[in-house]
Amino acid sequence: MLDANVKELAKGKNFAALTTLLPNGHPQTHIMWVDADDEHIYINTEVHRQKYKNLQRDPRVTVTVFESGNPYHYVEVRGRVVDFVRGDEARRHIDTLSEKYTGGPYANPIQSERVIVKVAPERQRAN
Repeated sequence: MLDANVKELAKGKNFAALTTLLPNGHPQTHIMWVDADDEHIYINTEVHRQKYKNLQRDPRVTVTVFESGNPYHYVEVRGRVVDFVRGDEARRHIDTLSEKYTGGPYANPIQSERVIVKVAPERQRAN
């Protein structure tokens, strides 16, 4: 189950830093839109992206969500990817995220296929 502080920041209009591991073991971090339910952090990406390939190979991940009005207030979730959701649900989800962050539908061209990455927490920390 997600900590209430984690869920609150992830459901808000706050950005996340997603860290995955490259094939050589080096970390790779991206600033991402983020979402959550009661159990998981959600990240939405495309299947051709390196972060997706990293997570298929090694499901360990860290997601840090920063409060937009106070970046000193943040939460960190270390966990594992437990599911990938593709297809229409992932496509609808990117539009939902775009509404939250930009106020309109997702406008960037989709190069491959959208995928929701579900992260189950193993360690949660709030600051």
